[in-house]
Amino acid sequence: MSGPSPIRVAVVGLGWAGRSIWLPRLRSHPAFDVVAAVEPEAAARAAATRGEPRLTVLAEIDDLDPAEVDLAVVAVPNHLHSALASRLLAKSIPVFLEKPVCLSSAEADQLAAAERDGGAVLLAGSAARYRADVRALQAIAGSLGRLRHVDVGWVRARGVPDAGGWFTRRRFAGGGALVDLGWHLLDTVVPLIGPVGFTQVVGTVSADFVNRGEARAVWRAGDAPDVLGAGDVEDTARGFLIAENGISVALRASWASHEEYDVTLIKLEGSHGTATLRCTFGFSPNRPGDSVLTLTRDGATEPIEVPDEPIGTEYLRQLDELPALLADPAGRGKAIGEAGRTINVIERLYRSARLPDAAEQPVPVGQARP
Repeated sequence: MSGPSPIRVAVVGLGWAGRSIWLPRLRSHPAFDVVAAVEPEAAARAAATRGEPRLTVLAEIDDLDPAEVDLAVVAVPNHLHSALASRLLAKSIPVFLEKPVCLSSAEADQLAAAERDGGAVLLAGSAARYRADVRALQAIAGSLGRLRHVDVGWVRARGVPDAGGWFTRRRFAGGGALVDLGWHLLDTVVPLIGPVGFTQVVGTVSADFVNRGEARAVWRAGDAPDVLGAGDVEDTARGFLIAENGISVALRASWASHEEYDVTLIKLEGSHGTATLRCTFGFSPNRPGDSVLTLTRDGATEPIEVPDEPIGTEYLRQLDELPALLADPAGRGKAIGEAGRTINVIERLYRSARLPDAAEQPVPVGQARP
């Protein structure tokens, strides 16, 4: 007896994420059949057909036939996420939308209405919570008693993406490290503290590295021209949040720093113990080593075994779970509900922070900003 037919997928956007993350993994996954791609740039369409002559590559999403596509994986520049996903949902095509799902609460509302009116489900892409080490941390969180505080940070030594490209321009990206790395960090917090809002949000931003050529992400070299000085987003964001259930969260997202390695830290402080995960999210090769998870109680620290996995496995694991999410009739509204809470925090952090122009002017240590 044969199994279910593969899910017919259209990949919308053939930039770095579409080409490097989604196309190869979707092609190799038995649950999916890539039947089309959509890319407005002629050169990118030509390159895609050279690599896969049987792939149908279209210039516009309007050319997609809902009768021939079961799912659209959207991986386009941030400012197009909401508009394109809404148009696809209006055509009754289910959508898997890369993070950031939206750049404002207004866009979240737009997506929610499109999902409701089109009758197709919206699924969201943020792979960090699918990592084996993050799941190991979640598995021991219950042994910590009453959760009191979460430290979460992703600090790169150098990792500004697409220096001079759209990623560092606010009008296209919606923000800098907070929108990019911070979305992943906030997504890992939700399963730990629950789907709650935040009563207090305060933050600050800075931009000491965004226009330095040596701070550019080495694993994305050659993906965009170097036009230094064009970036107008933050490379570092820091925030402190207090949830409705009393749990506090300290957050730091940095594209670049003075550190030696790129490190992600998640630390949970509970009434009965503290759990700490040190690892590196993403694709950077500048890693200090394997993931390390520890549990500390009454002055004694013990290591917790973490499964070893190749870089990027979390994206495959996310694909493993997509068919069930796509088929779940109760799933409609869940992804945009979470995304709405996430973008609300990001908006409030930006409102709390200094204006970008002020943040980009360095202030000597020990002096106050006027």
